[in-house]
Amino acid sequence: MGKCPLCEKEVYFAEKITALGSDWHKVCFRCSDPTCKVILAAGKQAVGAGKPYCDKCYSVLYGPKGYHRGGTESHHFITSEYKYITFKFKT
Repeated sequence: MGKCPLCEKEVYFAEKITALGSDWHKVCFRCSDPTCKVILAAGKQAVGAGKPYCDKCYSVLYGPKGYHRGGTESHHFITSEYKYITFKFKT
């Protein structure tokens, strides 16, 4: 039996998930972003700075930067009145 990296309590066989080289409680293996906290499944996480993240939070924190977090789905344009207009393209 190992200790959970998040709560530092003993992890019993019936409640463990082995991921990132440690044993976790099923309810403790969550996205590390403080605003998300979605429960993850073993093998379905992305790792940033040694912590588990869901795919959405990982792409926001560690993905490409730019207007609306990069990608081709949204762009900003400045009009003659100096107001921003956002266009979203569906792919």
